[in-house]
Amino acid sequence: MKAVVYKGAKRMVVEEVQDPHIEQPTDAIIKVSSAAICGSDLHMYEGRTAVETGKIFGHEILGTVHAHGDAVTQLSDGDRVVLPFNIACGTCFNCVRGYTNACLTLNPDGAGAAYGYAAMGPYQGGQAEYVRVPFADFNALKLPGTPGDAHEDDFLMLADIMPTAYHANELAGVGLGRDVVIFGAGPVGLLSILSAQLRGAADIFIVDHQPSRLKKAEELGAVPITMADGNPVEQLAAMRKKSPLQASLRHGEELRLDGVLSGIDAIGWQAHDQENFEEEKHEQVLEWLSEIVLPTGQQGIIGVYVPDDPGETGPAAKGNYPIPFGTMWHKGHAIGTGQCPVKHYDWALRDCILADRVHPGTIVTNHISIEEAPEYYKRFEQREAGITKIAIRF
Repeated sequence: MKAVVYKGAKRMVVEEVQDPHIEQPTDAIIKVSSAAICGSDLHMYEGRTAVETGKIFGHEILGTVHAHGDAVTQLSDGDRVVLPFNIACGTCFNCVRGYTNACLTLNPDGAGAAYGYAAMGPYQGGQAEYVRVPFADFNALKLPGTPGDAHEDDFLMLADIMPTAYHANELAGVGLGRDVVIFGAGPVGLLSILSAQLRGAADIFIVDHQPSRLKKAEELGAVPITMADGNPVEQLAAMRKKSPLQASLRHGEELRLDGVLSGIDAIGWQAHDQENFEEEKHEQVLEWLSEIVLPTGQQGIIGVYVPDDPGETGPAAKGNYPIPFGTMWHKGHAIGTGQCPVKHYDWALRDCILADRVHPGTIVTNHISIEEAPEYYKRFEQREAGITKIAIRF
């Protein structure tokens, strides 16, 4: 079969590889109809992780059941399914408590397994014509329809970034009438807007530097804040001072309510320095959140932070950053982090799609063939305007 294979930093190739096969009676083989290129794939592509050469990337996978083992009872050949990027056994201490993002049995290197990702187990990814799914009854979500229909892009987003965006809102405590600021108008940031709307948020602000992304965020219903106009914390404070909310506050309260109760980091450790945009400042978003989130507020840190970064030296190489923990502690912030347990949300979000409540596929900007994948990795890594979410169609 054809697959997108990692050959070293900034080098992806499409080549013929061995087809996956049933290894355990609980396995299924999925014929892929769509697979996305994720922003977190770029961390590996850029050489910022310990991913091994020869890895097939791709943890956002949609397709149909091609074959299944004798112990698979809930799926039949031809069923349409989406695969949560978490691979889980369903029976360990963490899985039975709903933490499928931290399965204890499927990754020999630690808690949590995934398709085609560094340090997440020996599993190949789905940027290929076929992919093997362990514990398929547990790890595949059945879907209606047929490949290529009107929901193809919507359903593809259920593998990772729509549940991840919703989880970010959960961690940040977004709910009825709460205001939220989202740092990063990439795919997860944009879908965090839709998730906040599903949860009943009031004002939704989003911070980025790229005009095309901010334009899309505004179309989705968020208030855009561009880094080019200065410190985003100060910009948001100025907006809050003009809010109708101020008129309802007692004297003095308005001086202390110039932020929001909920903040989301959808950028991660490769954030750019506000003072020098050509340089990374790993703790930049964490600093902004500590300032902009009000006392008693919540932070949802869904952007990726890694414990090992081959592209860095010193403390940052081991994921150690100088964060303003004293400010967070003083303000009593609740801070949520980590990967999303996709299975906790995907069925509900599937039903919201089918009920016409949300359409995450709206953020897909590019449909490509597998042969075009290496080119689009390069263009995506260069943050080319107009490329927000890429779907490989088979």
